[in-house]
Order: sequence, then structure tokens, then C-alpha cells
Amino acid sequence: MNSFFIGCAVLLVLPTFSNAQSSGLKWVNKPDQKIHELHYKNRLLTAYRYDDSIMKPVLYPLNTVSGTTVTRGFPIAPRQGDRTDHPHHVGLWLNYESVNGLDFWNNSTAIPFEKRASYGSIFHQEILKQEARGDQAVLVVRALWKNKAGELQLHEKTEFRFNVIGDQWQVQRSTTLMAADKKVVFKDVKDGMLAIRVARELEQPSKEASSFVDANGIVTKVDQLPTENITGLYTSSEGLTGDAVWSSRARWVMLNGKIKADPVTVAMIDHPANIGYPTYWHARGYGLFALNPLGAAIFSNGKESRNLVLEPGQSIHFTYKVVIQGGKNLSAAEMNQLADRFAD
Repeated sequence: MNSFFIGCAVLLVLPTFSNAQSSGLKWVNKPDQKIHELHYKNRLLTAYRYDDSIMKPVLYPLNTVSGTTVTRGFPIAPRQGDRTDHPHHVGLWLNYESVNGLDFWNNSTAIPFEKRASYGSIFHQEILKQEARGDQAVLVVRALWKNKAGELQLHEKTEFRFNVIGDQWQVQRSTTLMAADKKVVFKDVKDGMLAIRVARELEQPSKEASSFVDANGIVTKVDQLPTENITGLYTSSEGLTGDAVWSSRARWVMLNGKIKADPVTVAMIDHPANIGYPTYWHARGYGLFALNPLGAAIFSNGKESRNLVLEPGQSIHFTYKVVIQGGKNLSAAEMNQLADRFAD
């Protein structure tokens, strides 16, 4: 068994760096709320949080360096215009739809109690390392993937590395998943694995019926969503754009748009060491921006199949980079440079 999973849980007393490092990154810990905020120059950049209601740890929200929020507010803090579909889409997260038959992806408080035995939850266990200095920060955490009865399926160890460069910040997520005391099967399915649910303005324009939060905070159903100020456009490393990105393979995909007057790019980059590289993209116009290296069958129309099996104690590693750019839209050439550096 890998050594980092051995030992008893450690109770960490984490400091709240409320006044230090005001010129750079700093952690502001709120353990009683299960929230650990990362601030840059005293402005919230993101937060690692593990609210009981969201069934998994997430980074939420994601803001640009200047403070523009690029993630959807619903269901934690709904904002005017937010769609109210898919309440399990929260911030930036990593999980999967079929792990030993358990659905970790779709789990939320919206699932009827009598059906929850078919769903899994990821429980934050402890913080192993937390540092911030200047333009760089790190957070290393341990989590447990369990079924409703509390039976352990997977050990998780995740390292987040944050880096601020001018109006851009990046987070590299490196996650190791290790099977507990029985075999774990990741069935080849559509919903997974690393994902962001973006703000309404970064969706692609759509004329479909939906529900959204109005100016009074009331959920309103409409036959056609308004398209004013909806500006998102996906572009892949292979030159595909818009809806054509869905089910394609690429080493990176970026979502360019504008929130109010602020041009914004949200991008994800795959790493050559990952299984299934270059990954398939589960990028939807309604605001789900995801990559799924294990969902080969549906994305290839049956030409491929990838059912991942981990024997007891066996592990697999995933490393991805997420880029949040404010003040401008990134170009394909800039994304290629970022991907080249990440691959190296």
C-alpha cells in the first residue's frame, strides 16, 4: 500500500492568515465552515470547500485576479441569470459517474433519499500541507470515496499548486486514486472527470427552454433563454470551435468570452502522462466544461472502449492544469505555449 495513505488521521490547527502577505497569496482558513479561502492581494481568488450538501470537495468560486467570478453561483450562492439545472455542477471538481456501479458525478441533495444507495460521496479527510508565499501557493489534501453505507472504495490524495502571473492564475491539480481493499472498476461512461461549471455569460448562446434565477432570486421557467451578453466560445488545440469540441480529443480546450467589460479565458490542459492522452472533451454549450479520459465509448461512437480496473492497493494518477485569464482572451498560440511548458 502506498505510504501516504498509511496512518491515523491528524487533527491540524490551521492558522488564519488574516493580515500577513497582503501583497501576495495567503490562506484564510474557516474550518468551522469547511472552507479554506485563497486570497491574492486581499481579494478572494478561490476556496477549497467541502460542504456536506455538495457531496465532494470543490474549488468554489473561481475568480479572475481582478475579482470577476467565472463560475456559476447556483446552487451555493445563486446570482441573477444563473441556470438552475444540474445542481451537482459546483465550481471546479473531479469525480466520476460509475465507480463500482456508484454514481459519484450526479450526487446532490436533489437525489431522493430512497435512491441514494446508488450514489457515492467524496469526504474530505485532512489537510496534509498548506503554504502560500508571494505568487505561489500549495494545498495537499486527503479524501475518501465511499458509498452511502460508508464502505470505502478509493483513497484520494490531491495536490493543488497555484501560481499567479500578472492577470492570469493557474492551478495544477495532481490526484492519485488508490483502490481500498477490493477491486475498483471505472466503467466507460460519459460523465466525468475534471469539470468546471462556468458563469452564465461564458455559456454559448442558446435558444433552448430552461430555468434561471431572476432579479428577485426566484427560479423562473422560460421557453427560450435570453442570449444578450452570452459570449462563450470553445476552441480546441485541434482547431475545432463551439459545439464541435464536444466528444473530440485535444490536449487543451479554452473557453473565451466576456463578463461585463472583462474579457475572460477559462482553459484546461491535459498532460501526456495521463491515461487516454489526449483526452476526450465533455464541453457543453450550457456551461459544463469538462474533460473525460475514461469515457471513450460514447465519445468515439463505439470505436474505442476504456474500462479502468484497479486491483486492491493499486493506484492511478491524473494531472491537469486549469488557467484563468482576466483582461484579455488567450490565443491558440499562447495556449500551445502553456501546454508545451506543462508537458515539459
